[in-house]
Amino acid sequence: MNLFERTVLGYILIYREMLGLNKVGLYLICLLMWGSQGRLLLIPTKPEPDDAAASARWLVSLNFWGVLNTISVDLGGAPFGNVVSFSDGLPNEGSGIPYFYLTTLDPTARNALEDEKASFTVSEYPLGTCGRRDPMNPTCSKISLTGKLKLVDEKSKEAEFARNALFSKHPEMKDWPEDHNFQVFKLEIENIFLINWFGGPKPLTVEQYLHPKMNNVGFIL
Repeated sequence: MNLFERTVLGYILIYREMLGLNKVGLYLICLLMWGSQGRLLLIPTKPEPDDAAASARWLVSLNFWGVLNTISVDLGGAPFGNVVSFSDGLPNEGSGIPYFYLTTLDPTARNALEDEKASFTVSEYPLGTCGRRDPMNPTCSKISLTGKLKLVDEKSKEAEFARNALFSKHPEMKDWPEDHNFQVFKLEIENIFLINWFGGPKPLTVEQYLHPKMNNVGFIL
């Protein structure tokens, strides 16, 4: 760690309370600053609340995990939520489409192969940027993407893109047991529910979400 990096970290620690950072937020800042390869990274600024598309893409790109909901085969069609890791792409190359690495040893993948209907929810709160606000506070953003959870052809270019995206964000996935037959799934988005400020959900179409103003989203290396 060079002098500049030590100085930045020192100021973060000194002003932690003023910035309203919890321990998770502090850790995330350090992780994003130095990254897995020890390179200094800058955290992208949170978009303005009135820019719904940029806010949604910022929220999805920064998060590491969320709750994936499927229709349960084992529970007679009841909704089943499961905490899963995901990625929508490499830094600065996010597609907005969540990709997952799942095994049929887990109910989520089995459910999707029987009934593709699914929803995926992530919150700003784990990022540490909500400060002391409750996760249900409207200014602490949250998004639910609803659609179909589909198995991706393992020999396709999309599967290659997805594996690179997932393994870059979750390196230990590469070492998960081969006999568990992990496969790439994606959420084919049909509807978006975004709360990022007071006044109810923001109107946002799938087209607007998938093609935002790219200067407002993504990491800055």
